[in-house]
Order: sequence, then structure tokens, then C-alpha cells
Amino acid sequence: MQKNEMDLRLELLDSLLTTPHRKLEDVKALHELMLEQDSVFYGHLAAWYRGHGHVRDHREVFVAMLLSSQVGAHRDAGFVMLQELPPYQVARVVDFLKQHRGKLPRAVKTAVVRYLRAREANDERFDRAALRGRAAMKHLYATLRIKPGPRAQAVLFEDRPPVGSLAYQVKQLAKAKSPVEQAKAIATHRIPFPVAVGAIRALTPVVLVALLDAMTPQEVINHLATLKKRGAMDHPEVKALVTSKLEAAKRDDRVSAYKAKVAADAAGASDELREVLDDVTEAQVLRSGARIRRPTALLVDKSSSMDSALEVGKRLAALLSGIAEAPLYVYAFDALPYEVRPDSTGDRASLAAWEKAFAPFYASGTTSIGAPLAALRRRDVRVEQIVVVTDEQENTAPFFPAEYESYATMLGQKPDVVIVRLGQATSYLEKALKAKQATVDVLTFAGDYYALPNLVPFVTRPSRLDLLLEVLETPLPKRTDGHRSLLAA
Repeated sequence: MQKNEMDLRLELLDSLLTTPHRKLEDVKALHELMLEQDSVFYGHLAAWYRGHGHVRDHREVFVAMLLSSQVGAHRDAGFVMLQELPPYQVARVVDFLKQHRGKLPRAVKTAVVRYLRAREANDERFDRAALRGRAAMKHLYATLRIKPGPRAQAVLFEDRPPVGSLAYQVKQLAKAKSPVEQAKAIATHRIPFPVAVGAIRALTPVVLVALLDAMTPQEVINHLATLKKRGAMDHPEVKALVTSKLEAAKRDDRVSAYKAKVAADAAGASDELREVLDDVTEAQVLRSGARIRRPTALLVDKSSSMDSALEVGKRLAALLSGIAEAPLYVYAFDALPYEVRPDSTGDRASLAAWEKAFAPFYASGTTSIGAPLAALRRRDVRVEQIVVVTDEQENTAPFFPAEYESYATMLGQKPDVVIVRLGQATSYLEKALKAKQATVDVLTFAGDYYALPNLVPFVTRPSRLDLLLEVLETPLPKRTDGHRSLLAA
């Protein structure tokens, strides 16, 4: 059966929760289909995702598809969006086009030339780009046969960086004998953490302080595990500086909401540090400005083998409760419903409070997705949207489709349903609800918690039509260099 236009648009939106994990080909077919079937919507979606999306892989596919589009406005938008990427992502866009689109349009080389020349025109900007993305930049010059400028030639291809360049200072750092000399070089030239760590064998407290001073809050979060491994948490003064950087992350627009939580897990952070990182996550979610204004139920599958659902569920509970202005009801379920209520002294429960509230539950038992909905109906609790974290497999009454029908009758309207699909999933629930003309969105969670905030637009809009309209109202970025692409014939 051929999909209608609305289904295609929603399927592409749904796919944005799926992180390809460096496998851009995993989402290629859907992007190509949407561009072919509704190029107008696709262009606006790319522009919307530029401001709202959290997954780098999708950003790269959008840029690649726009640059290779037959629509002139798309190519202009792709040109602008490519200029905003770091070198490694630009290289991935180029490789994606060559490997998976089978072509490298002239517009792509034009965009990359502009990208490289803009960096060559500013020595400091070029030095930092070359230091962080040396391999990617060499690849761009070589694969597109772009002649490097004198500084690029010396730094990237001849390994003889000019005196005073950042690459030259890194060579001097590697030769420095004392921690004081090393710290002075890092502080003076603001040498990036990964580069400095590679150049210095032992990180003394004075060197760690210099490194932390040069790092952004997001960089501290990204490298927390390495910092801990290299002894940053063993010295009170250095640890205090780490904590102050994390406090600053709460107010930094460049910080990803869920990277803090993932970093805590990766670093094996102490309870004290984990609490700070949890606060970063919550603060960033609140800073987004998104708010849930409809009563909402979050139903989390805790039946056998659903450990991942419990983990996703508690994080979603913290995410949604942090932005909910209407009531939020949270249930874990197997054959029975268990209401989950965190202890909270304020208006919003913290992530730590939700983790504590979910702690008694473990994956076991049979599955009745309809059980928590039956509990809501019997308590006369009214919600307008339902988020279900599940693999969609159900083997025990009450069954969700029938219970949904009874609940909708009680309400006098059909609540919207968002299925967060994970594990060895089926499409049973989605198909059954669509057969009842329910509004259903399916978001596939592939294991990357960074992507969880992508759920927010689906639960903060009055309807999915409003979300689609917001996408269509997002203007495509335009070139400001006087160039205008012509529409292809």
C-alpha cells in the first residue's frame, strides 16, 4: 500500500529520534523518499531540524540532501548549513554524497571551497580548525582537488607550521620540561584538551587547572571520563574547578541536555558529581522553553526483558516532568499497573528523584499495556496524550486497543498516542490504534540517550498537525553573499 503524504511526513519526523550511530545509510532511503515525494516539506524540515534537532548524523544527511537537490533554494540552504559544521562533519557530508548519492554536484565543491577559504582568511580560525580536524581538512583538500593556501600547505601537508601558529605551539608544548612551562603554554595559547593530553605524558594539578580554564562547559562534560582517569578528581582545587565548569553548563546554550547524564555514567561519577550533572540536564531541558500544556500519561513497560524500557522511562519521566505545566501521570506496568511517584520538595522532581522512584521496579512478568490505562479510567483521570515506552508486545488482558476505546468513550475524545518503540519490537500496537482512527506517532529509540529530547516537540504541541505547521513555517536559510541559485529546469 502506498503511503499518503501525511504518513511520509510523520515517518520522517519519527525517524529523527533514531540515531544512525555513524551509519548515515540507515536513514538515507527515507530522506530520499521524502525529498522526492514532498520536496517543499523536506526543505522546511531540514531548516527546522537545524534549530531543534540534537542528532549530528541527521544534520549531516539533511545538508547532503539539500546540496544535491534539484531545487535551487535547497542548494542555497545546504550551502549555508554546511558553513556551520566542524571539519569532520563537512568531510562526512562529502563522503556521504560520493558513496551513497553517487554524485558530487558542483554546488558541493563550491560550498567546501568557500568553507576552506573562509578559514584560511583568518589565521587563528584556521589554526584551531586544523588542530581539531587535521585529518578531515586534509581529506577535503585532497578529495576535491582544492589547492591549499600557503598556511594550509605548511601546517597540513608539510608538517612545518609557521612560528607562532597553534600547531607550532603544540610542538613547543611537547618539548616543555616543567609543569609550569606546560601550564603557561596551554593558558597562553588555549590549546584544546584532546591535543594537550596527547602532547603531555603526565598531567599535574597545575597543568589540569590550565586545561580546565581553557575548556568550555560542554568540553568538560565530553571529557569527564578522561579527566577522572588523569587524576582531576583526586585534587580538591582541580575538582572544584570541574564542578564550577559544570555549574556554568546549566546556563550555556551550547550544552546538550542529555550529554551530562551520559557522561556521568561513562565516568563512573561520584554521587556528588552525578547530582551536579543531573542538575545540568534538568536546567538545560527547562532552558529550552518547551512546555507540556496537556494532561499526559507516561506508561513504561516493565515486563520480562524490558530493562531498557525502565531506563528510558525514568529519563523520560524527568524530562517530561521538568517541562510539564499540566498533570503528568507515570505508571510502570507488567500485568498490573504501578503508579510511580517521586519524592519532591519543589514543583518539579529531579532526575535523581525519578531514579529513586523507579528503583524498586525490575523487568519481570507478563504484559498488559492496557492495565495502566484501565487504572486511569477507573480513577476518572483524564489525559489528552499518552506516551508508551514498549516493544509493543502484549499478551495479557486488559489489552490496550480495547481499553483505549473504552477510555476514549469516557473522555468523549481520542487521546493522542506516542509510542517510544525499543527492543525486539513489533508494530502491533501502532496498527491496532490506527485501525481505530487514533492519532499515533511512533518514535524508535536506538539506544542513544542524547536523542531523547527529540521527543519534546511531539508532546509540547497541541496536535501533530501543529507540529507539521511549525515545520512548514520555518524559513530556509539564505545565502548572503549575493549568489542566488536558479531553480533547475
